[in-house]
Amino acid sequence: MSNRLFEGGDLVIASHNAGKVREIGDLLRPFNVAVKSAAELSLPEPEETGTTFIANAELKARAAVEGSGLCALADDSGLCVTGLNGAPGIYSARWAGPGGDFNVAMQRIETELGRTDNRSAWFACALSLCWPDGHCETFEGRVDGTLVWPPRGDQGFGYDPMFVPAGSDLTFGEFEPDAKHAISHRADAFRQLTAACFRA
Repeated sequence: MSNRLFEGGDLVIASHNAGKVREIGDLLRPFNVAVKSAAELSLPEPEETGTTFIANAELKARAAVEGSGLCALADDSGLCVTGLNGAPGIYSARWAGPGGDFNVAMQRIETELGRTDNRSAWFACALSLCWPDGHCETFEGRVDGTLVWPPRGDQGFGYDPMFVPAGSDLTFGEFEPDAKHAISHRADAFRQLTAACFRA
C-alpha cells in the first residue's frame, strides 16, 4: 500500500517543546511547509497514555488535528539506556520533572547506572503525521551510542550533553545543529517520513 502525500499548506507540530519544534521546523524547511506549533495555537497537551513511542506520537498528532482542524505532525522520542532495561524510554521527559530540568534527569541516570560497566544507550524517535480524516503515517528512527559523565556541551537539548553517538567522540551537546540533524534519531525517522509523504 502506498503512503499518503502531504499536499502542502499549514502543518501543526504537536509539541510545546521549543527545541523540538525548532529542530522539526529546520528538517521540514526544504519542503516549503508552513509550520505552526501546538503552543502557538494554544492547544492543550494530551496525556501520554501510550506504552510505546509510536502510540504516543500518534495520540499527540490526533489530538492536535482535533484541536486545530489541520494536518499535524507529532514526535515522541526519548533516551533508552541498556543498563536500565531501556529506561527512561517513553518517560524521558517525565524524568526531568515538572520544570523540565534535564540536569536532574541526567544526574538520575548517572546515579541509577552506578558502577554498571554497560554505558550503551540509544535515542528513539517516532514521528506520526495525521490528517483531519483520521489517516496517519508513522515512522520510527534510532541512533545508538554511549553515555558519558559529566555532561558536555550546550548545543541541543534534553539528554544530548551525555550522549555520544556511535562513531563520534563528541556528545550531541557538542555537535553543531546541522551535524546533529544529519545523524540523529529524529533525522532517521524524518528521512523515512519525507521519502514517503513529502515532495520537495
